[in-house]
Order: sequence, then structure tokens, then C-alpha cells
Amino acid sequence: MLTTANKPETTGADDQQELTDGFHLIIDALKLNGVDTIYGVPGIPITDFGRMAQAAGIRVISFRHEQNAGNAAAIAGFLTKKPGICLTVSAPGFLNGLTALANATTNCFPMILISGSSEREIVDLQQGDYEEMDQLAIAKPLCKAAFRVLHAADIGIGVARAIRAAVSGRPGGVYLDLPAKLFSQVMNADAGAKSLVKVIDAAPAQIPAPAAIKRALDVLKSAKRPLIILGKGAAYAQADDAIRALVEKSGVPFLPMSMAKGLLSDMHPQCAGAARSTVLKDSDVVMLIGARLNWLLSHGKGKTWGTAPKQFIQIDIEPKEMDSNVEIVAPVVGDIGSCVSALLEGMGDKWTAAPSDWTNAVKTKREENIAKMAPKLMKNSAPMDFHGALGALRTVIKERPDAILVNEGANTLDLARGVIDMYQPRKRLDVGTWGVMGIGMGFAVAAAIETGKSVLAVEGDSAFGFSGMEVETICRYNLPVCIVIFNNNGIYRGTDVNTGGSDPATTVFVKDSRYDKMMEAFGGVGVNVTTPDELKRAVDAAMDSRKPTLINAVIDPTAGSESGRIGNLNPQSVVKKK
Repeated sequence: MLTTANKPETTGADDQQELTDGFHLIIDALKLNGVDTIYGVPGIPITDFGRMAQAAGIRVISFRHEQNAGNAAAIAGFLTKKPGICLTVSAPGFLNGLTALANATTNCFPMILISGSSEREIVDLQQGDYEEMDQLAIAKPLCKAAFRVLHAADIGIGVARAIRAAVSGRPGGVYLDLPAKLFSQVMNADAGAKSLVKVIDAAPAQIPAPAAIKRALDVLKSAKRPLIILGKGAAYAQADDAIRALVEKSGVPFLPMSMAKGLLSDMHPQCAGAARSTVLKDSDVVMLIGARLNWLLSHGKGKTWGTAPKQFIQIDIEPKEMDSNVEIVAPVVGDIGSCVSALLEGMGDKWTAAPSDWTNAVKTKREENIAKMAPKLMKNSAPMDFHGALGALRTVIKERPDAILVNEGANTLDLARGVIDMYQPRKRLDVGTWGVMGIGMGFAVAAAIETGKSVLAVEGDSAFGFSGMEVETICRYNLPVCIVIFNNNGIYRGTDVNTGGSDPATTVFVKDSRYDKMMEAFGGVGVNVTTPDELKRAVDAAMDSRKPTLINAVIDPTAGSESGRIGNLNPQSVVKKK
């Protein structure tokens, strides 16, 4: 029998039974399935639900904007392999959360967006209810699955379906629509308890076909210049030991995508991160593990990949991913843990390592590039450039490999990917597949909440603006988050000029802004720094103290390039005005 406090009880003499309602059934369903944290923004019709969930022992982290709460839920899913929960109000709040839900689906993060909604009978007749919107119809195209629960007796099934959909197969975002009337629906407590569903084996192993394993190993064995690319799907799988064993047994150089950095240390002798251009161009067989041949890998073709013929082996849980851009000669469909284990078993004890002339060539190129970069990272100029500032932060992470790095921006992101080495898996969180801005503070909050580790959020000044108000959230919950803002007075650079009027250029911000004062306003620590040495000292102090800290790192306004390293995606006008 349920014992949650404050449940409504009948008063009739003939009907003395304990009752429950939608509020408590949703909470009990979530708790039954191991949900212990909800990220959201309170308001009609879910304010009381948040209070009740908190009273029932669920941690409810309240944000200032739903998109940031949604981003927190999404990255919680990536870090834990359980669906992160985001709770929003109806209509505008739902729409704010929907961006994060779509981003979670694109990045294959398990997340459930739960939104209150207006009543069906009014919405369907378009009679103008408070925040009226057909939220289910809007959500469906943007997530993996969408469900609506109309009756209290179906809450258990609804929650179970959402959880299973979020984590099974290729993970993704799920929308769960809860109309306002559902919360106050009453039913017998015993019947309510029996209606709840504990999800069993939500993400069952998907074993690859033996023929696919043999085919993949035959192709890999034939390679003269093999390459392994590790994607964030490999990091999500948490098959760390098996992946390490496969890489080391094969002797093949590996290239980690940004959120896979640290799955094997960037210091590993087989890591080809510093020789990326060379290995993509010159390799002849490429094994993708949890990585997709999307725009981040130039779709597997073109100048980036050179003229050498390529054969691709791809390990992915989604069959439709195969041949998405180029021919995959050896598709291996299954969950990454099962696939990698099967490959290891198939390799046996006498596998011949990758050819030494190839691995030595990669090693030489890597060392050359590292040596070329070293002087840039040692600069201690004022104002700083990106490389000098990142050189200081590179040392911080080297000294604190257990810290979690959150990273977004244009130049700030692109350069940090290559400069800051990672040593442990799932310690680098960034903008992912879409390359969106605004994930920073949501990711930072969830990383601190879910892991208890110190978080270093390295933000471009433009990127920070998308979620900057959440510094209050960080202070309110006293989280061990240190935010570093690379402040060069604008988007890309702070030197753009409006040639058509007196307004500032569209890419320019208020000159010499002091973002550190924002943090001080909420009781956190604010620091302004102008040199890499000052930056290093300030970050060390913040990480040691574990106090909410924001460091305004003054970057040369002329530093930075248009759109970072993806400026080629910007269309250019060929028409000159007379």
C-alpha cells in the first residue's frame, strides 16, 4: 500500500479506502524506475508536482530557462545511461524545452521531456485555453517517441514506455505529455500501486551477427594503413576496457571525436589526435566505433579524406546509419559493448598488429605537430590570445584529470578541442553533432549534480550569453563549477564595424564587459584576468575551493577567425553593390 503523505481520502462511510492521485502516481512511477533527479522550471500546471517530488526524496533542480534544464537532462542521460528528466510547463515552456529534446535526439542522449499541457477537449476544438497547444503533435517529428497519458491508471505504462524508448536501441529524446487534469485524477491506492511498471532490461544487448564480425576482421586484417575513429557513442557505451583492449591488440592508430577524448588518454602512444589531417587523408581502412560520417567527418569524402581509396568498417546499433554517406563494406550492427567483445574474441591470440611503417609515420607526424604548437601555448601575453589562454587551461586539466570539462563557442570550442588533452572517459562535454551554442551552463550543472566532480566550463563570450543567467542556479545550489569566459568583445572578434549606420556591428558586444560581476551579484566568486599566468592561478583557486566561480578572461579583440574552423560553411555573396 502506498504511504505517500497528503493523499486525498474519501469521506463517505461506505467508501473508506486509501486513495492516490496522478501527482503521486507519476512520482511513484519515476522512483520505481530509479529516477532520483529532475531538471526543470516550475509553473502552471506542474508547480505542486515539483514540490511533491522534492518532498518524496527526488532531487528537483530548478532552472531559470527550460532550454538549459533540458540540456542538463540530456547530458545527465549521456553520463548515466539512464534517461535524464526535464519538467516544464505548457506551451512556451514546452517549446523552450523542445530545442534541448531535439538536440538530445540528434546526439543520441537518452532524455524524457515531461510537460504539463492544456485539456484535450479544449485544445482539439481550439477554444483558446490557457497556453493552448497540441504539444504532442509538435513534439513527434523532433524526438524518438512521444506519448500522452490521459488516465491515472495508465501513468505506470506511460512512464515505462517513455523510459524504454529513451534508452533502447539508439538512445534519444522522448516526449511525455501530461494534461493538467491528469494530476488530480483519483483512484484506489492499491490499484494504483499495481498499475505501476518497473522496466526490466530497458536496453537489452544487441548481439552482432558472426558473419559481420568475420567480414570486419577480414577487412581490418587486409589494411596497410588502418585507422580507428572513436565517437561519443563509444564513450556513452561505457565499454571502456573492451575498447581499450581492441585498440591496443590491433595496434591501430585511433582518432577520438571530441566527446570521445579520454576514452583512451590523449597521451596514449596510438592516439592520432595531433595528426588528424594525415590519418584521415592517408588511411586505407577506417573502423568507426560509435561515430557517424556526418559533417564533423566531412561525410567521409572530399578533400579531407584525400585521394587514397578507402574501405569503411562501421559499428553502430542503428542499421539505417550504414551507407548514409559512403559505402560501408563491413557493417557491424549491435550495441558497442557486444560488438567490440565479439571482435576481440574473433581476433584470437595471434593477431598481427598494424604495419610499423604506418604507425611510425603517424607517430612522427603527431610529434611534429605537437612541437609546432608548443610555443603558441607558452605565450604569456596581455591581452591573451586563444592559444596562450588554452595552454594554461591545458595544464589545469593535466593536473586534475578527474575534472569535467564543458566547452562551447566558435574559436573557443574549435581550438580547445585540439589543445586540451583529456585523460579519462566522459570528462569532455561539448556541443556535439549539431554544434549548437547554449549547452554550457545546463551541461555544467548536470555534470556537477550527477558526478559530484569539479567542473570547468570554458565558454566563448557569445556562447555564454545563451545560458548565462544560470550562474544564479549554480550559486543557488552551491555547485563546484568554475566558468571561464574568453571575452574578446564579440562573436568571432570584437573589431567588426557597421559600415551602414551608427549602430554597433552585429557581431560586437559591449567593449570590456565584466562578466565576473554577474557571478558576484549572486554570491559567487568573480575574477578578472588578463594573462595566462593569472588565468591559471584563478582556475586553480576555484577548483581547489569548489566554490561557484566565474573568471572573465580578457582576450585580444583581434583574436579569432570568422565562424572558427567552420567558416567554409558560411555562404558568400558574389554580388557587389554599385
